[in-house]
Amino acid sequence: MFEGFRTEMVDVEGVGILARTAGEGPPLLLLHGSPQTNAMWHLVAPGLAEDFTVVLTDLRGYGDSSKPQTDERHSPYSKRAMALDQVAVMRHFGFESFALCGHDRGGRVGYRMALDHPGVVTKLAVLDIVPTWEAFSRADMSFGLSYWHWFFLAQPYDLPERLLAFEPEKALFRGRSEIFHPEAMEEYVRCLRDPETIHATCEDYRAAATLDHEYDAQDREAGRRIACPVIALWGRQGFLEGHYDVLEVWRGWAAEEVSGRALDCGHYLPEEAPEETYAELRAFFGE
Repeated sequence: MFEGFRTEMVDVEGVGILARTAGEGPPLLLLHGSPQTNAMWHLVAPGLAEDFTVVLTDLRGYGDSSKPQTDERHSPYSKRAMALDQVAVMRHFGFESFALCGHDRGGRVGYRMALDHPGVVTKLAVLDIVPTWEAFSRADMSFGLSYWHWFFLAQPYDLPERLLAFEPEKALFRGRSEIFHPEAMEEYVRCLRDPETIHATCEDYRAAATLDHEYDAQDREAGRRIACPVIALWGRQGFLEGHYDVLEVWRGWAAEEVSGRALDCGHYLPEEAPEETYAELRAFFGE
């Protein structure tokens, strides 16, 4: 899926982060969502590599990256910890600042990085999310029924781990495997069948419901905002379209311009609408 990309395991203070790189030009980091891996970019990354130095990684806890031992506060799986990994990976490749696009959990890592490390993220694209604080603060019955996995995966160890162990891909993709390229889906299944990945995924969501929400709340109270241009893209067939004024929400978190629109697809933009996703990202990051 990634012909011409180089693959490397980057050591970040004892945590191995799998990275793929290709292309020349301004640096662009692409971060995947849950329960996927860097394979989700296989239809978009090659085109972007014609104009940018593209770096794809597996977030800690996902794919072939390390699954570090957790703690009582789930801090190793907070988006703050994940963001620090990615800053170190980009420094390993010689980039002190860079553009970033994140889908789903990767988008949460991206905006956390932009808030925690002003100047590091030069432009930010977030795909099919609103900030974690906004999602929990506005949660209602419709949210709970649609995003039930937020609450299920965040339950204490080891109830969700045991229930997911049989066929995690069917539970986490919620019966939508047909939208993915077979080779990508095979990669997702391979990784999800690892008990360590299942546990790390649950820890990611436990961190979201605790530390990530707490960090967002602290930024809101302090008036901190994302200090770079932002584009928000989301699926017209997904949850966000009917429940949020997505651009207005992100404008409340950003000091710079926020642009974006809905694409004619569901949640998995780079795989359901790769041409539209590529065009929007190429135009935004190429300005």
